[in-house]
Amino acid sequence: MEVAVEALFVIAQACVVIGAIVLGVRTGGVGLGLWGVAGTLVLVFAFRLPPGSPPVDAFFIIIAVITASAAMQAAGGIDYLVAIASKIIQRNPRRLTYVAPLVSFLFTVLAGTGNIYFALIPVIYETAYRNGQRPERALAASTVTSALGITASPVSAAMAAYLVLLEPSGFSLVKILAITVPSAIVACLLTSFVQQRLGKELLDDPEFLKRVEEGRVEIPAALAGEAASRGIAVRSTAAASSGDSGASTTSDTSGSASGSAPPPGGPAAIEHVVPKGGATAAWIFLSATFMVVLMGLFPVLRPSFPTGEDGAMEPIGMSPVIEMLMFTAALVIILVRRVKPAAIVEQSLLKSGFVAAIALFGIAWMADTFISANQKTIIEPLGGFIDVAPLFLAVVLFLVAGLTTSQSATTNTIIPIALAAGLGPGVITAMWPSLVGVWLFPANGSQIAVVETDLTGSTKLSQIPVWHSFTIPMLVAWVGTVAAGLVIQLLVP
Repeated sequence: MEVAVEALFVIAQACVVIGAIVLGVRTGGVGLGLWGVAGTLVLVFAFRLPPGSPPVDAFFIIIAVITASAAMQAAGGIDYLVAIASKIIQRNPRRLTYVAPLVSFLFTVLAGTGNIYFALIPVIYETAYRNGQRPERALAASTVTSALGITASPVSAAMAAYLVLLEPSGFSLVKILAITVPSAIVACLLTSFVQQRLGKELLDDPEFLKRVEEGRVEIPAALAGEAASRGIAVRSTAAASSGDSGASTTSDTSGSASGSAPPPGGPAAIEHVVPKGGATAAWIFLSATFMVVLMGLFPVLRPSFPTGEDGAMEPIGMSPVIEMLMFTAALVIILVRRVKPAAIVEQSLLKSGFVAAIALFGIAWMADTFISANQKTIIEPLGGFIDVAPLFLAVVLFLVAGLTTSQSATTNTIIPIALAAGLGPGVITAMWPSLVGVWLFPANGSQIAVVETDLTGSTKLSQIPVWHSFTIPMLVAWVGTVAAGLVIQLLVP
């Protein structure tokens, strides 16, 4: 009888946790974190559970990183990175489906945020469209691989949460990156390979031809000859001829890009205006990022202090190192580029980062409260199940990421369960990039932006929420990165 009552209490508590997450997702923004704190309140006051440990270190790492990122953005550093990425993409139009996803991944790694991808969307679209390629191929693959960059970046919010969780086990940042970076690159290439073979060519796509007939988009110059030989009529409209179609102009979400109509001799390049000093700000931020990796790779570079009763000297943890380096990087950018502190607060990166920090804090606190109070009921059975089917962790991470659309919140909710269940940190790290499941539902700004940008209609959603242009590349990337990670982690000591 007591066992049955205890089980009912645990189920009721689980309902509170799940309910808070669902309501947080529906509320959106900081609502996810606020509902997490409200759930913690219910667990503590209604069920009398001892409050868990709030993720203070992870919270302040995120705050430090986004402060440095916002300072870089205010000084034009993001524009500088976008300009470089745009040039790389536009110089390789024939290999666009391979180049664009790798560039999106790399620059997400460097910036520590997927927000940089928004500025690349119109560049990828224009490059594909002007060269007569199906935009969906490069756009969908790039959207998916940008999420892989989150788990391969030493300065992302999700990495901040993950590093704090794994550091006590002695699994360092360098070991994490040694698994997630190469496995993500494998997944990028595999995703591009599959994506290149999906979908009809533009002149065979009924939706594109319909839009051409309606005058909503023009046939690009690269396909004009083939279209004429097929007898495809192009009906020009005022909207199309005035430059409203994607063939003539483009802009990014930050307002830093400008485009021009393709001249008779060929398509014009999409130029990104970089404010004076933008390169300097970017290199200051990247230098701090490099120092973070260097400190993780060589612990001897970190100051050591006596710990424990025996007084053994141990280097300080990576959490305060990241916080100090990133806050200092923000200050250096302010001083060198004379950025007004008030301008930093107004940057979109700071706002989105603050939302991520609040979401992480609330959800992680609630999850730790629930898990810590139910070790025997939850962890032991789950440990047995994971021993039998370790890949179950990848599935759970994938689904929870899709439901919460938050990589950092998912990390703090699920990873402690896997650690407590006895799964090795290397295996957990190999499956951690399953957070690519954030694209499961078309609820992310990147997905909506891509669909709206692609005027050819090749990138689309459907009436079935989980079936859209991003579904197949997401699944391929998921399987590819986990499979590669499980192999690579065997080589990491």
